[in-house]
Amino acid sequence: MALFRIADRTPLAPAEAWRRLTAWERHAAQVPFTRINVTTAPPTRQGTRFVARTGLGRLGFDDPMEVTVWQPPNRCRLEKHGRVVTGWAEIDVREEPGGGSGAQVMWTEDLRLRGLPRVCDPVLAAAGRLVFGRAMRALLRGPKRR
Repeated sequence: MALFRIADRTPLAPAEAWRRLTAWERHAAQVPFTRINVTTAPPTRQGTRFVARTGLGRLGFDDPMEVTVWQPPNRCRLEKHGRVVTGWAEIDVREEPGGGSGAQVMWTEDLRLRGLPRVCDPVLAAAGRLVFGRAMRALLRGPKRR
């Protein structure tokens, strides 16, 4: 089990941070060689399914996910049902304590790659923190202005 957590603060209101982090298609722009296809009708809710396809050309893998907890604008849990990638991820968004503006965001994930021995979990967790931390911060920043 490659369990990792990424915590950050943002000046965004909790509802806006939530909106950005749960815009599933936007995640693809932040994860290299990945595209995302939501396979259920909007809006997102418990039971929403989507597939992240990572790869180049014919070489790649699907990471199918399902929203199993949907409590906007605070908590979401995704279960991963792939042949290669399994596990779960949770996104939690809270108001800054003490009445401050902005939000606290926590991304927690248990990432597993089938066939990868447990001895590799620390490396997989470090890679997850790097990739998903970068993605989370970019999503919270929003699109770059030119």
